[in-house]
Amino acid sequence: MSITTRKPVNYLNNKDILKEIHSSKNAYCSFLTPEDHRYDYIVDMPLATIEESLAHASKPEVIQEAKETRATRLSLEAGEKDSVSPDSIPVTDLVFRVMTWDHVPVAPKQPRKSDKKKTAKDIFEVESDIDELFADLEDTTTKAEVDDMVHVKVNFPPFQHFRVDNTNTYQCIGKSHWNGSLRDGEFSKDHGNITNKLARMYIMMCEKYAMKYNWRGYTYNDEMRNSAILQLTYVGLRFNEAKSANPFAYYTAAITNSFCRVLNTEKRNQNIRDDILEINGLNPSWSRQASSSTSYEE
Repeated sequence: MSITTRKPVNYLNNKDILKEIHSSKNAYCSFLTPEDHRYDYIVDMPLATIEESLAHASKPEVIQEAKETRATRLSLEAGEKDSVSPDSIPVTDLVFRVMTWDHVPVAPKQPRKSDKKKTAKDIFEVESDIDELFADLEDTTTKAEVDDMVHVKVNFPPFQHFRVDNTNTYQCIGKSHWNGSLRDGEFSKDHGNITNKLARMYIMMCEKYAMKYNWRGYTYNDEMRNSAILQLTYVGLRFNEAKSANPFAYYTAAITNSFCRVLNTEKRNQNIRDDILEINGLNPSWSRQASSSTSYEE
């Protein structure tokens, strides 16, 4: 009697999502060599210059942490039997990712649509600016201003990669939102794209979330799911690896906000429709009648 084994199911996990986010961001980057896309430490100092960030990267404790990270990655690639010691890694092999806006051009600041303070109800309005809806999910450094100029808006926080040479000098080996060589290239924010696997992850997460018991009963469930997919394509690459290693929670928050926005919009439209029906002496929806009878009994 033969025993059939069930094929394992590959569920979404943070490791796979981080891998696809990294590959998608690389499509918008330019590196000195293909291997320079891997980094060992992220220097995230929003108010610091590149020189100050590199000075922070030169600290012994930072270099030791970068060596341990690189040793762990090399050990996993070589197998558990062949462990790599952090002390065997030279400093010249380490790659530091510095979060910086220095290579992003500036443009005139656009006037705000309205200075009105938004309420909780206004957050879920369809007409609301999509950027303001997800302001709490963005890195605040994307709003960096220089007098009356602001940096050109990009789809994820920009960065540069650096490696120290034999003369103990840091050399730039990679830039985000860059097309062409590091010396003769130019800034570009539209030449890349996300991977097909990451796009499928967006769709899978939205479909799984739409099947939850508290959402699947709505007649406009498809609209909720489509709106969530659209939002993920907009904010998906804004996940900052320097602040968290949990993109699944980040995406879930974006999906929840999108579902709630559609729900509140539909409720508002339904209330308007019920008010019009009652003004004209017609019966409103069953939801309005049920809520009215409940409040009357109380």
